[in-house]
Amino acid sequence: MTSTATYPLFCMGNPLLDMQVRSEDLLKKYNLKSNDAILASSEHAPIYDEIVKNHNPTYVAGGAAQNAARAAAYVLPDNSVVYAGCVGNDELADTLRAANKREGVASAYQVTTEENTGACAVILTGHDRSLVTTLRAAEKFNKSHLSSPEILPLVDGAKFYYVGGFFLTHGIESALEVAQKAANSGKVFALNLSAPFIPQFFKVQLEQVLPYVDILFGNESEAESWATANGLSNPTDLPSVALALAKLSKSNASRPRIVVLTSGAEATVVATSDSEQTKTYPVNKLSDEQIVDTNGAGDAFAGGFMGAYVLGKSVDECVEVGHKLGAMCVGQIGPQLAWPKQQVL
Repeated sequence: MTSTATYPLFCMGNPLLDMQVRSEDLLKKYNLKSNDAILASSEHAPIYDEIVKNHNPTYVAGGAAQNAARAAAYVLPDNSVVYAGCVGNDELADTLRAANKREGVASAYQVTTEENTGACAVILTGHDRSLVTTLRAAEKFNKSHLSSPEILPLVDGAKFYYVGGFFLTHGIESALEVAQKAANSGKVFALNLSAPFIPQFFKVQLEQVLPYVDILFGNESEAESWATANGLSNPTDLPSVALALAKLSKSNASRPRIVVLTSGAEATVVATSDSEQTKTYPVNKLSDEQIVDTNGAGDAFAGGFMGAYVLGKSVDECVEVGHKLGAMCVGQIGPQLAWPKQQVL
């Protein structure tokens, strides 16, 4: 990455190294749901050492927004995507940089000496994945990084922005700075709800940033969590939840908000703020044999959608590309895509 380079898509989130294992025992021992994403509490602290010592984990570059950034780069020309987050000064960070470089994402990391690079325990059972994250360095991200001489030109030079909802647990000021900058300059700001606990326990932070959101991604669990937290009468009715999210107040009213809610192997629902109708997109079902690992499939969908959107494709085409990358991702180990690249547009 040179100091003069700019990239149309600027992504921001928590850079993590995923540690993947298959284990029913770990789910039971640490009282984890089979298909969930949580921040590690004190009771989960030993899980990382236990995985390393007893379970021969697969290590994969992760972090939801970083996964999405690499998926967007998959469908975009070279030098289109840059990703910012905070890492430690360690080998884990080098692993993440190498993965990004290999897959066409420029790394614009802030580096801290206070903590090691964050990690995510990924417990696979059947077609489910349970994510247990220790943020470590990721939550040391400082808003000043965005105005540093190296990063400010990248922020200002972008035309599209994507932020992971997980980032709101510690980085609301940074998320708001990027979101407001996008709204004030007529650029596109996208947010992913990321996990059910975000609308549930970080409702205030989410409400602060939602007025600036042009494209909102979520899955059925996250949509239900938001709907429940906000008192909707039927929180499992995906089209009505999508429409409610689309109709929330918006800072840049000239650009309609697009809400995209996935539901795994079931249909994807899209609502926009300028319509009372929603649209449902069926998903091509995969056989059990085709599904290797569902970790990162939602990120692959969001990244594929964003990549197509940056290219000026229609929402229909963006959903189609998202579905293709989501299906491709579940055929790989971890949040990865097929190489050499396959044509998805």
